[in-house]
Amino acid sequence: MRNFQLPGRSPVYARNGMCATSHPLASLTAIETLKRGGNAVDAAIAAVAVLGVVEPHMTGIGGDCFALIARPGEKPVALSAAGRAPGAATQEWYAGRGISVISPTTAHAVTVPGAVDGWATLNKSHGRLPLGDLLGPAIEIAEAGWAVAPRVATDWANGVPKLSLHAGARKHLLIDGRAPLVGEVMRSPALARTLRAIARDDRDAFYTGEIAEDMVATLREAGGLHTLADFAAQRSNWVEPISTRYGGLDILELPPSNQGIVALIVLKMLERLGSIGTDPLGVERFHVLMEAARLAYAMRDQFVADPDLSDVPVAHMLADDTIAKLARQIDRKRRTPDLAPVMKPGGTDTVYLTVVDRDGLAVSFINSLFAQWGCGIVTETTGINFHCRGVGFTLEAGHPNAIAPGKRPLHTLVPAMAMKDGLPHMPFGVMGAAFQPLGHVFVVTNMVDYGMDPQQALDFPRAFVEAGVVGVEDGVPVAVRAGLTELGHKVERRSEPWGGGQSVLIDRENGVLIGASDHRKDGCALGY
Repeated sequence: MRNFQLPGRSPVYARNGMCATSHPLASLTAIETLKRGGNAVDAAIAAVAVLGVVEPHMTGIGGDCFALIARPGEKPVALSAAGRAPGAATQEWYAGRGISVISPTTAHAVTVPGAVDGWATLNKSHGRLPLGDLLGPAIEIAEAGWAVAPRVATDWANGVPKLSLHAGARKHLLIDGRAPLVGEVMRSPALARTLRAIARDDRDAFYTGEIAEDMVATLREAGGLHTLADFAAQRSNWVEPISTRYGGLDILELPPSNQGIVALIVLKMLERLGSIGTDPLGVERFHVLMEAARLAYAMRDQFVADPDLSDVPVAHMLADDTIAKLARQIDRKRRTPDLAPVMKPGGTDTVYLTVVDRDGLAVSFINSLFAQWGCGIVTETTGINFHCRGVGFTLEAGHPNAIAPGKRPLHTLVPAMAMKDGLPHMPFGVMGAAFQPLGHVFVVTNMVDYGMDPQQALDFPRAFVEAGVVGVEDGVPVAVRAGLTELGHKVERRSEPWGGGQSVLIDRENGVLIGASDHRKDGCALGY
């Protein structure tokens, strides 16, 4: 139980349905969808469509999406709606033009957006209400306007330099060259028309016809290799979740080409290492988590790629022998300066939301443009903001994650699901690009090892290591920062928080749902 004399949020309790999203309008939309007969999948689609309007810097129909779905008595399933590289995107094409890195603000960073096909696929397979009905709230908000929330306004202002680079972005996303202010009303009439076309004609309205023609023309004018055939060929894939057991819970993640395997590697290392201190804010805990993350992300960078076109050794990465060798590299008393070579097998940013309905159907859902505002390229006619997922590729010849025609890049988007005794227990997720798997570890260990409730687990201070530097949030005590420095870490205060997050815990003993939404965003959990 939290101290009610200190700032904080209480978890939200309800009986019939619960959602948690990063914006109040999306949370309200999800609950309204449930109350008018939709299920959790319908509510998730309706909510994420709203988020694409009111959090345009984070998500939208120009991005990708992924979902984990669990229903009592059924095997959990996962959907990968990752976009694929254009058919002409060969390593030879880039090498011949002296391009060694895919820049995030170019059309080369745009794989075919997969979100709309993902929504349609989820709706057809698991939904109750027509897709057109689910897009109605987003269309209404885009046309009538919405008040810009505080975190959104902050991020919008930071994105002005990127948005100023492209005519479509300046037209649809800036006001006389500036970002909207907190509370200012914004409208997106072009996006509303595009959503209305999708509502009328389903996914084909996006991947064929005038909308696709506008997208292809915009990307090719910016130097892209995209064709109408690339868009028409886009399809989502059902994939089997991967998992590990931690503290009596089975933690499910998306398999490669997503990075969810990183969370599983870290959790397996922690199981092997045992206690890393009784203080959740202790130096030892943060030190071991950072060292484990360094090792797990090195494994990711070596192996994770599109399994359709590369041999991704999932079994090797999660094997007990591999985990044991990784764990032995962690020194609890100091930072390891140089990691040993990654073991090879023998012979060979973002919105997250979750909804649970009265029938126990649990949806863990993530939809993103990757970097804020994606690549910053926006179609002038249809108002579509493209993601920059292609930067997940490498142009290194022979690397399993090297770009190739029709290939999916290493993907940071990873919804998660905790199962208990074979039943859905807690769909959850943490936004924040590469940070996401370690965010999952923070949430799981905060609850399992330190007894936090779902809201406390999300609110807890975070740290993450990038490029050899441990970036800490303001909530990490000065003493912990000093302790990490003494152990050999380079520590810096991070100017922005690490992501955001949401969860819904299914309390079967009391027959209630418990929702939590991260204070790092503008959103909330709502139930009824």
